[in-house]
Amino acid sequence: MAPEYPGADRARLALPQLRLDDLLSELQARLEAARATRDRVHALLEAVVSIGSELDLASVLHRIIEAATTLADARYGALGVIDEHGERLVEFITVGVGEEEIAAIGHWPHGRGILGLLIKDPRPLRLPDLAEHPESHGLPPGHPPMRTFLGVPIRVRDEVFGNLYLTQKQDGGVFDEEDEAVVTALATAAGVAIENARLYEEGRRRQRWLEASAEISTALLSGLDPHQVKALLARRARQITDAAFAAVALADEPAEAFVVEAADGDRAADLLGLRLPLDHRVAGGVYRSGQPQRLADGRAAARDAALPAGLAAGPLLVVPLGLGDSAQGVITVGNTPGGPAFSDGAQRLLEAFAGQAAIALELADRRRDAERLALLEDRDRIAKDLHDTVIQRLFATAMTLMSAGKLAHNTEASARIQRAVDDLDTTIRQIRSTIFALQTVPGQESLRSKLHTIADAAAEHLGFAPTVRLDGLLDTVVPDHVGEHLLAVVNEALSNVARHAHATQATVVIEIGDDLVLRVEDDGTGIPATGRRSGLRNLQQRAENLGGSMTLRTRPDGGTLLLWRAPLDD
Repeated sequence: MAPEYPGADRARLALPQLRLDDLLSELQARLEAARATRDRVHALLEAVVSIGSELDLASVLHRIIEAATTLADARYGALGVIDEHGERLVEFITVGVGEEEIAAIGHWPHGRGILGLLIKDPRPLRLPDLAEHPESHGLPPGHPPMRTFLGVPIRVRDEVFGNLYLTQKQDGGVFDEEDEAVVTALATAAGVAIENARLYEEGRRRQRWLEASAEISTALLSGLDPHQVKALLARRARQITDAAFAAVALADEPAEAFVVEAADGDRAADLLGLRLPLDHRVAGGVYRSGQPQRLADGRAAARDAALPAGLAAGPLLVVPLGLGDSAQGVITVGNTPGGPAFSDGAQRLLEAFAGQAAIALELADRRRDAERLALLEDRDRIAKDLHDTVIQRLFATAMTLMSAGKLAHNTEASARIQRAVDDLDTTIRQIRSTIFALQTVPGQESLRSKLHTIADAAAEHLGFAPTVRLDGLLDTVVPDHVGEHLLAVVNEALSNVARHAHATQATVVIEIGDDLVLRVEDDGTGIPATGRRSGLRNLQQRAENLGGSMTLRTRPDGGTLLLWRAPLDD
C-alpha cells in the first residue's frame, strides 16, 4: 500500500522519540523539584537545629528571622514581638534593612495596618501586593519599597508571642503555598525554642535575684556604708532585669522631692543627685500607692523628670522600695528607646527584690539606732563619771593646794602652788568641754564639731594645731544665727594669725554664760601699726549686729588677744 502522504513513515518513527523526550523532561523537572524540596527540608532542619541550640532569647529571635528570610528567599524580614495584652508591637527585629534606612524611617511600626491584621487574627497571610489591601496605610517616607508579603504568627504554647513578616521575593515573584508551609513549620519550631530560652532566662534571673537579695541583706546587716549599699542595690536591680540603667530614688518628705542616691548603667553619673517632685506622675504614684508601673515608652515620664540632655528613656519599670509607713522611695529600671520591654517575670522579681531590700534597709536603720543609743548611753555614763568623780577630785585637790599656798612662807613655793592650781583649773575646764562633747549625738553636724573642723583646717596654714577649749552647752544654748557668726569669726581670726602673726602657738577658748565669749590668743608679733583692717571691721560688725562687742589688743608678754562677745538672750 502506498504511503498516505510523503514522510508519514518518518513521522510515525519520530513520534515515540518525542514522547520519550517529554517524559524525560518531566522526569528531570520532577527530580529538580524533589531535589529543591530536599534542599529546602534540609535547610529547614538546619534552621530548626540552629535556633534550638541557642538559649539567649535575643540571639534566638535574630536566628529565627534570619532563617525565615533565607527559607522563603525574601529580601526583607522582621520579627515583631507583641505585648502581653496582645494589642501592639513592643519589639521589632529586622533583617535586610540597613542603618541608613532605619535612620530614614525614624521609628518602628506599632502594629497597625497590615501588621495589625496578624495581631487581631493570628493566621498566616499572603499578599501579592501590599498596597492593594484595604488595611494598608502605605509606607512612611524613607521606607524601602515592599510589594509581596508573607506573615506567619509564632505561638508559644497557646500564647501568640509575635509574628514573622517577610516581603519582596528575591526572584520578583510572589510567596506561594510552599513558602507558607516552610515558614509555618519554622514558626512552630521557633515557639519551642523561644519557650526554652524564656525558661532559661527566667532561671538565670531567679539565680541572680537570690544572689542579689542575699548580698544586699548581708551588706546592710554587716554595717557596710549606706551609700555603698545603695549603689549595690542599683547595680543588682539592673542585672536582675537586664536593663540598660537603674536608679534608686529615696523620698525626701520635707523637701517634697525624690533624690536619686544611686544609679548604675548608661549615664549613671548624670542620674546621680537628680531631684524629682514627690508628686511625679509615675514615681509619685508608685510611692504613694505601692503599685508598680510598667511603661512601654518612658519618654513622657523622662520629660516630666527633667532628665539630662541625651539621656533617652524607652521602656521603664518602676517599683516601690517599701510599702505604707515603711516606704522609702522607688527603684526604676529602664532601656533605651527601641529596647525590649520588661516582662511580668522581670516585674515580679524586681518587686520581690525591692521588698526584701526595703526590709533589710529598715532593719539596718533599727540596728544603727540601737547602736547609736548604746553609744549615747555609754558616753553619758562616762560623762557622769567624769563629772561626779574626776572633776570633784580635781576640784578638791585644787582647794587643798590653795589652802597650802596660804600657809607657804616661801614666795617661790607659793607661786608654784598657784601655777598648779591654775593648771588644775584649766584641766577641769577641758574635762568639762569633753563632757559636753560626749553628750553630742555622734554623726550629727553640731556647732562644736564644726568649730573643731575649722581648727583642724587652720592647722595646715598655721603650721601647728591650735588649742581649742569649748566650755558650756554650746550645741543647745547658742542659736543658729549666732552660731553662724561665731564660725565665721573663728575662721577669720585663725586666718589672721596664720597670715600676719608669725606665731608658734594659738588658743581658741569659747565660754557660754549669759553671753557667748570668744577668746583667740597667739604668741606672735602683735598688732601691726599699718595694714588693712577690713577683716577686723567685719568681725566687729558681726558682733555689733548681734548687740555684742569686739576688742583687740596686744598682750603684755607679746602676741595678740581677740575678745569677741555676743549676748545669748533672744
